[in-house]
This record gives sequence, structure tokens and C-alpha cells, in this order.
Amino acid sequence: MQSPDQLKRSLGLPFVIVLVAGNIIGSGVYKKVAPMAAELHSPGWVLICWVLGGIISLMGALSNAEVAGLLAGTGGEYVYYKKIYNKFFAFLFGWSLFTIIQTAAISSLAYVFAESLNSIIALPDVLPKWASISIGGVFHPFTDLNVKLTAIVLIVLLTWINSAGIKAGAGFSTALMILILAGILLIIVFGFASPHSSISSVFDLKTTDGSTVTFSAVFTAMLAAFWAYQGWASTGFVGGEIKNVNRNLPVGIAIGVLIVIVIYLLVNAAYLSLLPVQNLEQIHDAGNKIAAVEAVRVFGGNTGVLLISLLICVTTLGCTNATILVSCRPYFAMAREGVFFKSVAKLNKAQVPGNSLLYQCVWAILLIFSGTFDQLTDMIIFAVFIYYGATTLGVFILRKKMPNAHRPYKVWGYPVVPAIVILFCAALFINTIIARPREAVIGMVLMLTGVPLYWWFQQKRKSEGAID
Repeated sequence: MQSPDQLKRSLGLPFVIVLVAGNIIGSGVYKKVAPMAAELHSPGWVLICWVLGGIISLMGALSNAEVAGLLAGTGGEYVYYKKIYNKFFAFLFGWSLFTIIQTAAISSLAYVFAESLNSIIALPDVLPKWASISIGGVFHPFTDLNVKLTAIVLIVLLTWINSAGIKAGAGFSTALMILILAGILLIIVFGFASPHSSISSVFDLKTTDGSTVTFSAVFTAMLAAFWAYQGWASTGFVGGEIKNVNRNLPVGIAIGVLIVIVIYLLVNAAYLSLLPVQNLEQIHDAGNKIAAVEAVRVFGGNTGVLLISLLICVTTLGCTNATILVSCRPYFAMAREGVFFKSVAKLNKAQVPGNSLLYQCVWAILLIFSGTFDQLTDMIIFAVFIYYGATTLGVFILRKKMPNAHRPYKVWGYPVVPAIVILFCAALFINTIIARPREAVIGMVLMLTGVPLYWWFQQKRKSEGAID
């Protein structure tokens, strides 16, 4: 019989696949083709970068799946890192999730939802005279306050839904995912069927300005694609609530990522068939347009624009919900071990980490006031690739530490596949420091605030006689 203070294993393989796809498909599927076109000036190369970004993501997912199958448990990488590295590195990862990676993801997705809603129903201005107020010239908490307050309402509402139980949260994600996939399928079908569509132009490798596509340009475009693929690893956070976890988790991750890759290739090919690269470059330069909306405008007119705007709302709603659902679990696991705030270790009447959801909600709201969508996502990418590389390196370490352990899944192409992922993560880390120093510094500072906190938690455990 299961203890009342233990998480319930109630999620099967279909729910795992839904959570993987739900954590990935967000704003990137609608927005990232424009900056990629502006970087590469070639539709064929844009599509190649979507393929390359998908391959790298799948390689990372397969490497993660081997570790997840071997060490599955609630908390995801937090649990893995304790066995691969040490408790201190595991804590830094968990703290990074809380301060940047997952909470900033929740904030940025909710922000895009609110922006899309504002494009459909003009939200009334709130304290417009305060918009110019800044903190040190860096943070502008009252800019677009109507959008920010809407995002906050969404976060609070979804936190409440997920506090009712994981089946409620996962069921909500499933319903939204069906709507999202149906909407994207309609874009693909009507896009390719449109008389304005030029499918042959999608594969043209010539650049519009006659320039040569460089490695640097390809790499930068892949970063944009990777934001769209980001989020697959989060499913490991609910490992303690998945049935037959050692099989269902790695299989669900692999299937979910493959499904997303196929969807992304088809829908971006549809965008490129409807909009010449020059148009996509103009959309990017405008700054306030979404490529998917302009593509649908070609064959759907104003009615199509309204429908795609609603679809973007539903998509970001689904991704925000999936992120809230899985993200609170690592803090719960940390609190159970005395390295996070004690109240976070409690389950509510629905057997979910209610206090963890609450802490996560409050910090995500504060992050909304701290920056823009782009600032938040730049910090996320910088931080997350440190740990993607660390998890993939864990494949090599665990093969040496636990050579005879049963592995439900072994990464295909070992050692080449995980080695490529590690090199890619290192290159992205260095590139972010060079290209986005401010976001890199803020991200690093937030992560390193965990160092004194770890010492404080350890001293507290020691005073309670809990140090092992």
C-alpha cells in the first residue's frame, strides 16, 4: 500500500509523450522561422537548420533517455546528478531550475500568451504613466503592465489547476495538445494546398543577397531553432509519478521528440512556401510581427489571422501548463532531503507538492516584472545548456561507474552521439558569453547565489543531526 505522503505512479506512456510534446511546442513554432531567415537569407538553409536543430535535440534526448532509464525518479536531473557527480552539483542544478530555467520559462510563455491575447482583445492600459520607471535602467517593471498582469493571472490560474492533482494537470495538457496539433495540422494542409504556395522554393539553397552561408550563421540560426525544441528534458521531473518508469520515460522522450521534429519540419516548410525569405526578413525587422500569423494571412485573410492568434494563445497556454506541472517536482525532491525550504516538502490533500507550486508561482511572477521575453529566454538557453552537457557527460561516467547495471535503453551511436551533444553544448555556452554577455552574467549570478544557500542548508541539517 502506498504511503499517503508519497507521490502516486499514475502516468502511463501516452501521458509521458503528451508531456514531452507539451513542454516543447510553445512560441518557437510560430516565431523562430523569421530570425532564422534574417540570419541565413535562404529558405533551403533555414529548413536545413531546423533539421540540424532537431537532430541535435534528438541526440540529446536519446542520451538523456539512457540516464533517465537507469536512474529514473522524481526530480529528473537533480536525482541523476547526485549519483553522477555529487550533492552540491545536484543542488546547483535544482537552484538554477528555480531561479532561471523553469520559472523563467513559465514567465516567458505566459508573457507570449498575454501578448497574443492582447492582439485579439485589446487589453486596457494599466498605469501608463509609470511605464518609464526603471530600476537602474535595466529593469522596467511597469512597461506593458496590462500584458504582464494578464500573464500573472494565467500563472496563478494554472498553478491552482495543477494543485488539484497531477491527473487533472496532465489531462488538461492532453486536451490542449489535441487542439494544438489539430490547429498546426490545418496550417500545414491549407498552407501547402494554397494557390499562393510555392513548394519548390522551400528547398532553394541560394541566398537572397548573394552571400555565402557561413558556419557562424548556421550556428546562430540553430540557436533560434533550439529554443523551439527546448523543454523535452523536463518530463524526467515527474519520474516518481510514471508507471513502469524505467521503460516509459526513455521511450516517451524519444517518441515525443520525434513527433515534434516532424511537426516542425512540415509547418516551417509551409511557412517558407507561402512567404519569400525577403518577407520573413521584413517580419523579423518589424519586431512586432509573428511569421505564422503573416503566413496564414496569405491564404486565410483576417479570419485566418484571428484563428492563428487563438491557436498561439492555446499553444502557449498548453506549454505554460505543462511547464508548471513538471517544474515544481525537483524542488519537492530537494526539500525532502533538507536542501530546500522545508515547507516545500509537503504534499497537499491531492497528493501533489502544493507549497512547491506556490513558491514557483511567486518567483515566476517576480520574473515577469524583471524583464522582457527575449531577456528571459536568453538566460534560459545559457543556463540550460550547461546542464544538458552535464547530463550527456553522465552517459560516459555511468558507463564507467556502473558497467554492469541494467539499462532499459542504451543511447544509439555511443560514443559518437553523446560526444557531439557535449561539443555542441560547450560551443553554445561560449557563444552566449560572447554574444549576450549581460544575460550570461545575470544567469551566472542567479545560479551562483545557490553556493551560500547550499552551505546554509547544510549547516541547518547539521544542527538537526541530519548530515549523512
